Amino acid sequence: MLEKLITSKTRIKLLLKFFSNKHSRAYLRSLAEEFGESTNSVRLELNNLSEAGYLKSRENGRTIEYQVNTEHPLYPELRKLVHKYLGLDNIVENVIKKLGTVQMAFITGDYARGIDSGIIDLVLVGDINEQNLQQLVRKAEQAIKRKIRSLVLTLSEFEALNKTLNPEKALWLWKS
Repeated sequence: MLEKLITSKTRIKLLLKFFSNKHSRAYLRSLAEEFGESTNSVRLELNNLSEAGYLKSRENGRTIEYQVNTEHPLYPELRKLVHKYLGLDNIVENVIKKLGTVQMAFITGDYARGIDSGIIDLVLVGDINEQNLQQLVRKAEQAIKRKIRSLVLTLSEFEALNKTLNPEKALWLWKS
């Protein structure tokens, strides 16, 4: 979908990295290493996105750290586009809303860091029928063409694992 609209694969990777989770921050060299791209191609796209106002940068010693500019007027729309591309909207519509009592739902792992690895780590908190969940997950996986690993927790289990799960850096999908 995005590949037809945006021809630069590096730009797509950067959009996924920064617009999937507003907490994502990165440096040029770490991005080049993560994407398996040359620093020059990543630098060119970082400069283009920064000049357009989509990314903010700040100096941190001898390096420059980049993150999404949430104040940009197109931020909400680009975020929705990236979430749709990753299939996150499908997870909310076809899994979370059909499970019953879901208090919280968020994504950890690669997708929370803006890496489209093909495996989505979904954490659900609430009173959830796990058999029903597995059926809904299978349908969603077929629709989004990505694997979904789910972890179901009660509220007390979530509170006990709060630091381990690092929810402040997670990609939140639902909170009641």
